[in-house]
Amino acid sequence: MVDFISNEFMELWTYITGPKLWLTIGEAVLKAIVILLIAVIIVRVGNKVIWRLFESRSRGPIRITERREITIKKLIQNTLKYTVYFIAFIMILDGAFGLEIGALLAGAGVAGLAIGFGAQNLVRDIISGFFIIFEDQFSVGDYILTSGAEGTVEEIGMRTTKIQSWTGEQHVVPNGNVTQVTNYSTHNGLAVVDVNIPYESDIAAAEEIINDICQTLPDNYEEIVRVPEIIGVQTLETSHYVVRLIAETLPVYQWAGARIMRKEIKEVLYKQGIEIPAPRLVMYSRNQEPSSLQIDPEREM
Repeated sequence: MVDFISNEFMELWTYITGPKLWLTIGEAVLKAIVILLIAVIIVRVGNKVIWRLFESRSRGPIRITERREITIKKLIQNTLKYTVYFIAFIMILDGAFGLEIGALLAGAGVAGLAIGFGAQNLVRDIISGFFIIFEDQFSVGDYILTSGAEGTVEEIGMRTTKIQSWTGEQHVVPNGNVTQVTNYSTHNGLAVVDVNIPYESDIAAAEEIINDICQTLPDNYEEIVRVPEIIGVQTLETSHYVVRLIAETLPVYQWAGARIMRKEIKEVLYKQGIEIPAPRLVMYSRNQEPSSLQIDPEREM
């Protein structure tokens, strides 16, 4: 028994330290490296070909929107990458390491039945991603709100969508979770601005001043598409009335347009002697009579 174990160990040691094993391993590793290099080259060349095809298509008579073009281009590139690397993986197992692919696929079929229920989410994500692109719900570069994530779409993959918020965070949302989408990029936005005017100022004069400055905004700011429109007095407050304005802006620029309008209107009203009212602090002593109360108009709350 001892001799048998000793002989087996010696044969194993001879095989491990012999050149045949290492030549076989080296040959397999070399084949795997060559296959991977070929796969990388195919993916890079394929990406360049896809880019050139879309570039030539953009100059043709039949064109699609730029946002949709970028989305489809990235999807095709991702599909090419996944397909080539999967084929390379199979070739490495079969050609380099000599594994029986048929037996592996048969085993995968049996295992697939066991994990089929667990793969339902994966299938749902892929199908949802297809319909997102097919229905053009949103595209790369759009500013959207979905599943609690808000930001610019960076990539629409086969399984997930990547969204970057305006503060820099990246949200990765499974396509199957995209059940409701708010897309801010498909149509022009609407900037809504409320301006507080004191009761001491004439409403007609104030609206005329605001209208004059609004006429110049589209020429000075490309974000504002049309001349802002004065809707009128929105509400009556204790010390002022509120005049509401609306302005059509480029998609996703409704917030920037509102900031521009507030800045320009505030400056012109200040130059015309109309101060935007602010809460005032009234100070008095308990011993003073109501008729002798002093109001400090310069001190704000």
